[in-house]
Amino acid sequence: MSILKKINVFRRILTRGLTKNIGSSQKNQEIDLTQKIEINRVLISRPNHRLGNLLLITPLVQEVIATFPDCKIDLFVKGGLAPIVFQNYKNINYIIELPKKPFKNLIDYFQVWIKIKKQHYDIVINVDKGSSSGRLSAQFADAKYKFFGEADETIQLKHNDYEHIAKYPVYEFRGFLTKLGFQEKDSPVPPLDLKLSPVELAEGKKIVDNIVPNDKKTISIFTYATDDKCYSETWWEEFYEQLKIQYDDYNIIEVLPVENISQIGFKAPTFYSKDIREIGSVIANTEIFIGADSGIMHLASASLTPTVGLFSRPNQKKYTPYNNNSVAINTNTSTTEESIKVIDNILRKN
Repeated sequence: MSILKKINVFRRILTRGLTKNIGSSQKNQEIDLTQKIEINRVLISRPNHRLGNLLLITPLVQEVIATFPDCKIDLFVKGGLAPIVFQNYKNINYIIELPKKPFKNLIDYFQVWIKIKKQHYDIVINVDKGSSSGRLSAQFADAKYKFFGEADETIQLKHNDYEHIAKYPVYEFRGFLTKLGFQEKDSPVPPLDLKLSPVELAEGKKIVDNIVPNDKKTISIFTYATDDKCYSETWWEEFYEQLKIQYDDYNIIEVLPVENISQIGFKAPTFYSKDIREIGSVIANTEIFIGADSGIMHLASASLTPTVGLFSRPNQKKYTPYNNNSVAINTNTSTTEESIKVIDNILRKN
C-alpha cells in the first residue's frame, strides 16, 4: 500500500470516528405538527465520485420528486459525473461538487462548504449513514429538517431488501416523513434511472445497428471490473463460448471499459465510448446485459435493460440489480449452465 493510500485510510478512520455521533441528537427531534410543512428546497448529500454510487441515488431522487413534485433539489457530490447522470432530471437545481482530490484543491474544497452554508433548505438528506462528509454536510447546512440517515430497526425488519444500498435510503426517508405527518408509503422503490431521452435512445439504436447490421436481437456483455471483481480471461472465454452456442440466433456485442481491454480478446463485435449516456443508450437497445458488479452494471440497470449481475464477493444483497427482470448470480455457487438457465428465463419474459 502506497503512503498516500495509507494516509487516506487513516483519514477515513479518523473522520468517521469524529463524525459518528453527528446527528444523534436529531434522532428524536421535536417536530411541531401544527405547522404547515412545505418542502420546496432540498439538499441531497452523497459526496462520492463513482458512477455506480451516483446512479444508486437516482431512486431516492425520484422518491423526493414524487413526494414533492415542485421542489428544487441541490446535490452535494464529488467529481464531475453528477451533471451527466442527472442531465434529464428537471428538478435538479444546483450540483455542488467536492473536488476528487481535496488536498490538491484546498481552496475549491472550502468554497464548496461555504456554498452549502449560504443556501437555505427545507430539508437536507444524508444518503449514506457511513459517510463522514455526508453527515458533516447535513450538520453544516442551514435546513429546517435534517435527516442524517440513522438506521431504524423497525424499518429494517419490515423490508427483506433493506440491505440494498439504493433502497434503504428510500425506506428511511419514507420513515422520516411519517414523523413530519406524511402518510406512510408502501409502493415499490423506484428503479435506477438515467432518464434517457427518445433522441438518445434513437442514437443508441443507430449505433447497435451499425455494429451488428442484421435483424437479430442483441445481447450486451461487459467483461471488465475492478480488483477481484474482475473475472479471469479463462472464465470469460468459457462463458462467452457457452453464450455463443446457446444464443446463436442473437448478436453478442461487448461494451468495452475506458481502459479499452477485453477479457475475451476482442472476439465479439465491440462498442467503445467514454460518454456514459451514449453507453447507456446502446445497452438500452439490447435485450439483456450481462456483466460483473461494476459501475457499468449499474448503468445498464439505469438504462432500464434487464441486467444480470455476476457476483463473486459477498455483497450481492447490497448491490444486486433489480427491476425489469434483473437478477444477481453468485458465481461461487452457480455453474455456467445454471447461469444460462437464468438468462433463458429473462429472455423468455422479454
